[in-house]
Amino acid sequence: MPSPTDLELGGERSDVYRFVERNGPVAPAEVAEAISVDPERFQHHVSILKRDDLIEATEDGKLTVALHGGETAEHYEAGVSYEIRPSRPSDLSGVVGTIRDVTSEAPYIIAAGVAEQLAYEDTLVRWGPNRCRVVFVATVDDDVVGWVHVAMSEVDELASTAELTLGVMETYRRHGIGSHLLHRGVEWAASRGCRKVYNSLPATNERAIDFLKAAGWTAEAVRADHYEIRGELVDEVMLARRLDGRN
Repeated sequence: MPSPTDLELGGERSDVYRFVERNGPVAPAEVAEAISVDPERFQHHVSILKRDDLIEATEDGKLTVALHGGETAEHYEAGVSYEIRPSRPSDLSGVVGTIRDVTSEAPYIIAAGVAEQLAYEDTLVRWGPNRCRVVFVATVDDDVVGWVHVAMSEVDELASTAELTLGVMETYRRHGIGSHLLHRGVEWAASRGCRKVYNSLPATNERAIDFLKAAGWTAEAVRADHYEIRGELVDEVMLARRLDGRN
Protein backbone atom coordinates (compact mmCIF):
# COMPACT_ATOMS: atom_id res chain seq x y z
CA MET A 1 0.00 0.00 0.00
CA PRO A 2 1.41 3.45 -0.85
CA SER A 3 2.58 5.22 2.26
CA PRO A 4 1.37 8.80 2.76
CA THR A 5 4.28 9.27 5.15
CA ASP A 6 6.34 9.80 2.00
CA LEU A 7 4.46 13.07 1.54
CA GLU A 8 6.33 14.51 4.51
CA LEU A 9 9.48 14.55 2.38
CA GLY A 10 8.21 17.47 0.31
CA GLY A 11 6.16 20.37 1.60
CA GLU A 12 4.62 21.37 -1.74
CA ARG A 13 3.76 17.80 -2.66
CA SER A 14 2.12 17.31 0.70
CA ASP A 15 0.17 20.54 0.15
CA VAL A 16 -1.06 19.26 -3.22
CA TYR A 17 -2.21 16.00 -1.72
CA ARG A 18 -3.90 17.59 1.29
CA PHE A 19 -5.81 20.07 -0.87
CA VAL A 20 -7.06 17.29 -3.14
CA GLU A 21 -7.94 15.15 -0.13
CA ARG A 22 -10.10 17.89 1.38
CA ASN A 23 -11.60 19.40 -1.77
CA GLY A 24 -11.53 16.75 -4.48
CA PRO A 25 -12.57 16.06 -7.09
CA VAL A 26 -11.00 19.40 -7.96
CA ALA A 27 -9.60 20.96 -11.13
CA PRO A 28 -5.78 20.91 -11.29
CA ALA A 29 -5.65 24.66 -11.96
CA GLU A 30 -7.59 25.31 -8.77
CA VAL A 31 -5.12 23.22 -6.75
CA ALA A 32 -2.09 24.96 -8.25
CA GLU A 33 -3.57 28.38 -7.60
CA ALA A 34 -4.60 27.54 -4.03
CA ILE A 35 -1.13 26.42 -2.97
CA SER A 36 0.77 28.96 -5.12
CA VAL A 37 3.10 26.59 -6.96
CA ASP A 38 4.45 27.19 -10.45
CA PRO A 39 2.99 24.99 -13.26
CA GLU A 40 6.14 22.94 -13.90
CA ARG A 41 6.66 21.95 -10.27
CA PHE A 42 2.94 21.35 -9.87
CA GLN A 43 2.84 18.90 -12.78
CA HIS A 44 5.87 17.10 -11.33
CA HIS A 45 4.17 16.71 -7.95
CA VAL A 46 0.96 15.45 -9.56
CA SER A 47 2.89 12.95 -11.68
CA ILE A 48 4.67 11.54 -8.63
CA LEU A 49 1.45 11.35 -6.60
CA LYS A 50 -0.22 9.48 -9.45
CA ARG A 51 2.79 7.19 -9.82
CA ASP A 52 2.61 6.36 -6.12
CA ASP A 53 -1.10 5.63 -6.43
CA LEU A 54 -2.08 8.40 -4.02
CA ILE A 55 -4.21 10.52 -6.35
CA GLU A 56 -5.94 9.90 -9.65
CA ALA A 57 -7.80 11.85 -12.34
CA THR A 58 -11.54 11.53 -12.91
CA GLU A 59 -13.04 11.22 -16.39
CA ASP A 60 -13.41 15.01 -16.60
CA GLY A 61 -9.78 15.59 -15.61
CA LYS A 62 -10.27 16.55 -11.96
CA LEU A 63 -7.98 15.24 -9.23
CA THR A 64 -9.17 13.02 -6.40
CA VAL A 65 -7.67 10.75 -3.75
CA ALA A 66 -7.03 7.25 -5.11
CA LEU A 67 -8.77 4.88 -2.70
CA HIS A 68 -9.85 2.18 -5.17
CA GLY A 69 -13.09 1.56 -3.35
CA GLY A 70 -14.77 -0.03 -6.34
CA GLU A 71 -17.68 1.01 -8.47
CA THR A 72 -21.29 1.78 -7.67
CA ALA A 73 -23.42 -1.33 -7.11
CA GLU A 74 -27.16 -1.12 -7.71
CA HIS A 75 -29.60 -3.22 -5.68
CA TYR A 76 -33.33 -3.75 -5.50
CA GLU A 77 -34.91 -5.55 -2.57
CA ALA A 78 -38.37 -5.54 -1.02
CA GLY A 79 -39.55 -2.68 -3.20
CA VAL A 80 -36.57 -0.37 -2.59
CA SER A 81 -33.92 0.55 -5.17
CA TYR A 82 -30.62 1.71 -3.71
CA GLU A 83 -26.94 2.07 -4.51
CA ILE A 84 -23.84 1.12 -2.53
CA ARG A 85 -20.81 3.18 -3.53
CA PRO A 86 -17.71 5.01 -2.32
CA SER A 87 -18.61 8.31 -0.70
CA ARG A 88 -18.14 11.65 -2.44
CA PRO A 89 -17.30 15.01 -0.87
CA SER A 90 -20.91 16.10 -1.49
CA ASP A 91 -22.10 13.24 0.77
CA LEU A 92 -20.54 14.74 3.91
CA SER A 93 -23.66 16.33 5.39
CA GLY A 94 -25.76 13.28 4.48
CA VAL A 95 -23.31 10.89 6.15
CA VAL A 96 -23.03 12.99 9.31
CA GLY A 97 -26.81 13.41 9.48
CA THR A 98 -27.42 9.68 8.98
CA ILE A 99 -24.92 8.71 11.68
CA ARG A 100 -26.48 11.17 14.10
CA ASP A 101 -29.95 9.84 13.29
CA VAL A 102 -28.93 6.23 13.87
CA THR A 103 -26.94 6.91 17.04
CA SER A 104 -29.75 8.98 18.56
CA GLU A 105 -32.05 5.98 18.25
CA ALA A 106 -29.77 3.39 19.90
CA PRO A 107 -26.48 3.79 21.81
CA TYR A 108 -23.52 3.56 19.44
CA ILE A 109 -20.77 5.59 21.05
CA ILE A 110 -17.95 4.95 18.58
CA ALA A 111 -20.11 5.84 15.59
CA ALA A 112 -21.35 9.01 17.30
CA GLY A 113 -17.72 10.04 17.69
CA VAL A 114 -17.09 9.32 14.02
CA ALA A 115 -19.88 11.74 13.05
CA GLU A 116 -18.33 14.53 15.08
CA GLN A 117 -14.86 13.81 13.71
CA LEU A 118 -16.10 13.91 10.11
CA ALA A 119 -17.98 17.14 10.74
CA TYR A 120 -14.96 18.75 12.44
CA GLU A 121 -12.46 17.71 9.76
CA ASP A 122 -14.92 18.57 6.97
CA THR A 123 -13.89 15.58 4.87
CA LEU A 124 -14.98 11.96 4.54
CA VAL A 125 -11.74 10.36 3.41
CA ARG A 126 -8.47 10.71 5.24
CA TRP A 127 -5.11 9.35 4.18
CA GLY A 128 -2.56 10.72 6.59
CA PRO A 129 0.78 9.74 8.07
CA ASN A 130 -0.71 7.81 10.99
CA ARG A 131 -4.29 6.92 10.07
CA CYS A 132 -6.49 6.51 7.01
CA ARG A 133 -10.22 6.07 6.59
CA VAL A 134 -12.83 5.53 3.92
CA VAL A 135 -16.60 5.78 3.93
CA PHE A 136 -19.02 3.88 1.71
CA VAL A 137 -22.63 4.97 1.50
CA ALA A 138 -26.03 3.55 0.68
CA THR A 139 -28.19 6.01 -1.24
CA VAL A 140 -31.83 6.12 -2.29
CA ASP A 141 -32.46 8.72 -5.01
CA ASP A 142 -29.00 10.16 -4.22
CA ASP A 143 -29.89 10.65 -0.54
CA VAL A 144 -27.61 8.95 2.01
CA VAL A 145 -29.56 6.41 4.08
CA GLY A 146 -26.69 4.28 5.41
CA TRP A 147 -22.93 4.26 5.83
CA VAL A 148 -19.95 2.08 6.61
CA HIS A 149 -16.80 3.74 7.92
CA VAL A 150 -13.48 1.86 7.97
CA ALA A 151 -10.43 3.32 9.73
CA MET A 152 -6.92 1.87 9.60
CA SER A 153 -3.67 2.85 11.24
CA GLU A 154 -0.47 3.30 9.25
CA VAL A 155 1.60 2.46 12.34
CA ASP A 156 3.30 -0.86 11.51
CA GLU A 157 2.17 -2.63 14.68
CA LEU A 158 -1.49 -1.72 14.02
CA ALA A 159 -1.65 -1.70 10.22
CA SER A 160 -3.18 -5.18 9.96
CA THR A 161 -6.34 -4.32 11.90
CA ALA A 162 -9.19 -1.91 11.19
CA GLU A 163 -12.13 -0.41 13.05
CA LEU A 164 -15.51 -0.41 11.36
CA THR A 165 -18.81 1.30 12.10
CA LEU A 166 -21.99 1.11 10.08
CA GLY A 167 -25.67 1.84 10.27
CA VAL A 168 -28.86 2.29 8.28
CA MET A 169 -31.78 4.64 8.91
CA GLU A 170 -34.75 2.86 10.46
CA THR A 171 -37.02 3.44 7.43
CA TYR A 172 -34.63 1.55 5.14
CA ARG A 173 -33.80 -1.47 7.26
CA ARG A 174 -34.80 -5.00 6.26
CA HIS A 175 -33.84 -4.37 2.64
CA GLY A 176 -30.35 -5.90 2.76
CA ILE A 177 -28.65 -2.48 2.90
CA GLY A 178 -26.75 -3.17 6.11
CA SER A 179 -25.45 -6.49 4.80
CA HIS A 180 -24.23 -4.93 1.56
CA LEU A 181 -22.53 -2.08 3.42
CA LEU A 182 -20.87 -4.49 5.83
CA HIS A 183 -19.61 -6.62 2.95
CA ARG A 184 -18.21 -3.56 1.17
CA GLY A 185 -16.38 -2.35 4.26
CA VAL A 186 -14.91 -5.75 5.10
CA GLU A 187 -13.94 -6.29 1.46
CA TRP A 188 -12.06 -2.99 1.39
CA ALA A 189 -10.23 -3.78 4.63
CA ALA A 190 -9.22 -7.18 3.27
CA SER A 191 -7.95 -5.57 0.05
CA ARG A 192 -5.64 -3.37 2.14
CA GLY A 193 -4.12 -6.39 3.89
CA CYS A 194 -6.09 -6.34 7.14
CA ARG A 195 -6.28 -9.59 9.07
CA LYS A 196 -9.02 -8.48 11.47
CA VAL A 197 -11.81 -5.90 11.64
CA TYR A 198 -13.33 -4.65 14.90
CA ASN A 199 -16.57 -2.99 15.98
CA SER A 200 -17.24 -2.01 19.60
CA LEU A 201 -20.79 -1.50 20.83
CA PRO A 202 -22.63 -0.89 24.09
CA ALA A 203 -24.16 -4.14 25.33
CA THR A 204 -27.59 -2.48 25.26
CA ASN A 205 -27.43 -2.14 21.46
CA GLU A 206 -28.63 -5.71 21.07
CA ARG A 207 -29.91 -5.33 17.51
CA ALA A 208 -26.51 -4.22 16.19
CA ILE A 209 -24.69 -6.95 18.12
CA ASP A 210 -27.08 -9.63 16.83
CA PHE A 211 -26.66 -8.30 13.27
CA LEU A 212 -22.88 -8.66 13.40
CA LYS A 213 -23.02 -12.08 15.01
CA ALA A 214 -25.41 -13.27 12.29
CA ALA A 215 -22.84 -12.06 9.75
CA GLY A 216 -20.13 -14.23 11.31
CA TRP A 217 -18.58 -11.80 13.78
CA THR A 218 -17.66 -13.00 17.25
CA ALA A 219 -17.54 -11.24 20.63
CA GLU A 220 -13.88 -11.23 21.65
CA ALA A 221 -13.99 -9.11 24.79
CA VAL A 222 -16.30 -7.33 27.20
CA ARG A 223 -15.28 -4.26 29.19
CA ALA A 224 -17.54 -4.09 32.21
CA ASP A 225 -19.24 -0.79 33.02
CA HIS A 226 -17.29 0.96 30.26
CA TYR A 227 -20.03 3.47 29.38
CA GLU A 228 -22.40 5.56 31.41
CA ILE A 229 -25.55 5.98 29.33
CA ARG A 230 -28.47 7.95 30.71
CA GLY A 231 -27.11 7.47 34.22
CA GLU A 232 -26.66 3.70 33.89
CA LEU A 233 -23.35 1.82 33.64
CA VAL A 234 -23.21 -0.27 30.46
CA ASP A 235 -20.70 -2.89 29.28
CA GLU A 236 -18.84 -2.50 26.00
CA VAL A 237 -18.81 -5.53 23.68
CA MET A 238 -15.89 -5.77 21.24
CA LEU A 239 -16.79 -7.83 18.19
CA ALA A 240 -14.37 -8.92 15.49
CA ARG A 241 -14.23 -10.60 12.12
CA ARG A 242 -11.02 -12.37 11.10
CA LEU A 243 -9.98 -12.04 7.48
CA ASP A 244 -6.96 -14.33 7.52
CA GLY A 245 -8.83 -17.64 7.74
CA ARG A 246 -7.83 -18.35 11.33
CA ASN A 247 -10.37 -19.29 13.99
